[in-house]
Amino acid sequence: MPIIQSVARSLEILELFDEHTRELSIKEISNKLDLHKSTVHSLLKTLMHYGYVKQNAATSDYLLGWKLYERGNLVVSQLDLRSIARVHLEELNEQTNKTVHLVQLIGEDAVYIDKINGTGSLVVHSRIGKRVQLHSSAVGKVLAAHLDSKDFAKIFNGYEFVKRTPNSIESMEEFLEEIKRVRTEQFAIDNEENEEGIICFALPIRDYSKKVIAAVSISTPKAIFTEEIAERNKHYLRICVNHISKELGYMESSNTERGLA
Repeated sequence: MPIIQSVARSLEILELFDEHTRELSIKEISNKLDLHKSTVHSLLKTLMHYGYVKQNAATSDYLLGWKLYERGNLVVSQLDLRSIARVHLEELNEQTNKTVHLVQLIGEDAVYIDKINGTGSLVVHSRIGKRVQLHSSAVGKVLAAHLDSKDFAKIFNGYEFVKRTPNSIESMEEFLEEIKRVRTEQFAIDNEENEEGIICFALPIRDYSKKVIAAVSISTPKAIFTEEIAERNKHYLRICVNHISKELGYMESSNTERGLA
């Protein structure tokens, strides 16, 4: 497919701006893109006309315009996590034959917003809309591990570590060690901590802002659990969350931990 040069150059100008580069002069843009100043000026004039860049009256430098904010908000308003994730959850379910969950943080709990049952006789006591505590679930651990310090303190100040099974975490000290492990090993596990006989793995979903907004998990019966099954499930789970994150606008940077979507 042929590339229209003027459009490509205009987009290249817009992509020069980021959180570290808020304003640029014509000379700076010209040098960065190896374009003649007159060409850059013409492109900027067109982008200004449509509101995609604006000019600082004091410095004459250029910065991004409000039209990008308007268009960006329109894209965000069209994003529906559950509908976007569904096809990938179905694929994950088919690849693993296990129950999969899509979960978001609401208040102090992880809430199931979608679920696809696995095959066989395994019964996972979950349903769409059900809440699960953060300390006893793989999805909860993933969501907690990616909270900023302010939100973490708000949720866990006075948090009650309910012991749902003999394996459940019982204290903040133990939970902090687990969160550290989640961040280091790049996935979370619920080892019969929320429901006896069930082991779950979970990974996060990120959006266009790189923020973790949800998590996906796979539930496996302890009776058939093996390291080979675990690695296979994590492999397909990683593919699933990466696909969902990309559809939500997430672009992985070179220094982003592999496997955290």
